[in-house]
Amino acid sequence: MAMMCPTGICPSMERGTRMVDMLSHGFMQRALVAGLIVGTLCAVVSVFVVLKKLSFIGAGISHSAFGGMALGALFGVNLTFSAMAFCVGVALLIGWLSRRGGVSEDVGIGVVFSSSMAMGVVALGFSGDYTVDLFSYLFGSILAVSSSDVALAGGTLAVALVVVVALFKELLAYCFDEEWAMVRGINTRLIQDILMVLLAVTVVVSIKLLGIILVSALLVIPGAVGRVLSENYRGQMALSLAVAQVSTVAGLYISYRFDVASGASVALVAAFCFFAAVAWPRRRA
Repeated sequence: MAMMCPTGICPSMERGTRMVDMLSHGFMQRALVAGLIVGTLCAVVSVFVVLKKLSFIGAGISHSAFGGMALGALFGVNLTFSAMAFCVGVALLIGWLSRRGGVSEDVGIGVVFSSSMAMGVVALGFSGDYTVDLFSYLFGSILAVSSSDVALAGGTLAVALVVVVALFKELLAYCFDEEWAMVRGINTRLIQDILMVLLAVTVVVSIKLLGIILVSALLVIPGAVGRVLSENYRGQMALSLAVAQVSTVAGLYISYRFDVASGASVALVAAFCFFAAVAWPRRRA
């Protein structure tokens, strides 16, 4: 049996190589709109992830989504919503473990991450349902993006922007200096939980386009580029947004042009932007 293409696009499909040809396909239009929404969402969250040094937590939550999806397959629940509930629970558990103490934060994340993946493997074995296209969930697939995914991403972005705008000063204070934020009367426990939930929701709505394994790239790299090139939060946010959008558009085009997984393409473009930012001679803004 012939191997399926990573993106689900058959090599024999007649395709143009220009952007206008790419956008003549409905699935690419949906993927681009979803990508721009997801890129914006990841870029906004990425700034706080980098400031608070939460890169490992983002990777842990994204990989934990596999457990949520496997449980959804076992109980016959919508995979997106099962992953959403599971990842939010995992994110809150990680936050609780970091406050509880007794072990270092990275140990708690490692335990939750590994146990979630193990739970997913066991649940998938019990369900006996191997028809789920795990490749598209692991590495991202252009064809996996539906109109409902675009609507979900758009709604999530709207809610996330409202939360970030309303709590922007509190989030910055928490990320820069948690102890100072507590002295100023900020409920750091609540702010931490809100940021964790934002991380979890961002991961889930990004999975269809980027994949479980690679979604952490857009949760870290855009904010990292902003951190490298700018010292003020406005510059970091602007650069993070720019890198996420450029990576998404260029990555989707590469995915369409060369028939490779969309998540890998977006992640590679973002990584190129990061290394270019590090190597480029500059004056920090």
